[in-house]
Amino acid sequence: MIGPGVGARVMIATRPVDFRKGPDALAALVGAEYGGDPFSGVIYVFRAKRSDRIKLIWWDGTGLCLMAKKLEQGGFRWPGIQDGVMRVTAAQLGALLEGLDWRRVHGGRRPQAPQIAG
Repeated sequence: MIGPGVGARVMIATRPVDFRKGPDALAALVGAEYGGDPFSGVIYVFRAKRSDRIKLIWWDGTGLCLMAKKLEQGGFRWPGIQDGVMRVTAAQLGALLEGLDWRRVHGGRRPQAPQIAG
């Protein structure tokens, strides 16, 4: 699967949304409900009432993109339902999209130059 880059900013809407909404309606929801800018390049993730469906919207610089996925078996591991959004890493989003437990994924370590003892 093609996923977001390492530095991608990802926000998950923790309350389920009406999955009949398309990209424009979801973008309006981002601005009205979450105070975000849907045209900022941030990836916004939405869940349905059923845990097996997910939608993402983001601005790629030329247009608003929409991705939808429905798992054939099982469900996505969602954070607890509450109002608002929560930030996750690109790696955590990748795990979520695969149906894995994204809470077990942590940001990678930054490479460090070796220290020369002198």
